[in-house]
Amino acid sequence: MNDLFPGFSAHPIDTAPGVQLFARCGGQGAPLLVLHGHPQTHAIWHRVAPGLARHFSVVLADLRGYGDSSKPPGGPDHAHYSKRTMAADLLALMRALGHERFAVLAHDRGARVAHRLAMDHPQAVSRMTLLDIAPTLAMYEQTDEIFARAYWHWFFLIQRAPTPERLIEASPRGWMQATMGVRGDLDAFDPRALAEYERCLSLPGAAHAVCEDYRAAANIDLTHDRADRAAGRRLAQPMQVLWGERGIIARCFDALAEWRRVAEDVRGSALPCGHYVPEEAPDALLAAALPFLLGGEGAAGQGAIDSA
Repeated sequence: MNDLFPGFSAHPIDTAPGVQLFARCGGQGAPLLVLHGHPQTHAIWHRVAPGLARHFSVVLADLRGYGDSSKPPGGPDHAHYSKRTMAADLLALMRALGHERFAVLAHDRGARVAHRLAMDHPQAVSRMTLLDIAPTLAMYEQTDEIFARAYWHWFFLIQRAPTPERLIEASPRGWMQATMGVRGDLDAFDPRALAEYERCLSLPGAAHAVCEDYRAAANIDLTHDRADRAAGRRLAQPMQVLWGERGIIARCFDALAEWRRVAEDVRGSALPCGHYVPEEAPDALLAAALPFLLGGEGAAGQGAIDSA
């Protein structure tokens, strides 16, 4: 897969006992941690990585349980895949690379980990751009029929092991088509990236890890989010939220309003795409996110910054 990221170097890094994260690093400048969603890997960023690398020291990480990162068992309370644990992985990764404070650009599941990383370690995260999500607690509390039909996999993956795992393992490609086709335009994906997602979803332990990520989100992660709410804890970092205008977030949630319930400083808008923003609308994403991540106010649509 090196042809997707020319000039980037591979870094497997130990982040916890028995856990190693895989990352690719490239570019120069202030550090930027970049995180993917489900069922992707860091390969989702191949169309925007060159544009980011012109301005930042970019770290493209595979989350715990995804890509070529470790896939430990989830445990009885799913704590090994809590966003708190996954965030601690990433803090250790960035420190191992020499980055004590950094910006974050994150999509989907990675954006949920970024939320917890910024909440638990505010000294480490300077600012962040989150793509096509509302806060996890808000999405569960406001679930309706439209959302449940579109994001049916949320409720399938949390079922007791091993039923979801067995069905994913029976056809990783079929699982990808069933979930990704509902939320985005499959024609927008590079065949090399799709092949990489299929390879990684086929690795031993990958199906279980994916399920544990979602099981944690429906259990221990909600406990942590409710504790934040009860204590009045809010994100203080500047935050940009971008979402696909053709996606379910746009249809079912007021993303800005929901993030303003948990964060002090939020701005953002829709982009011309579905859920998979980095692959469906890379130029629009860079034009919106770069001014903000570089320290400006950065509303969507500012400027024209090439992705290649």
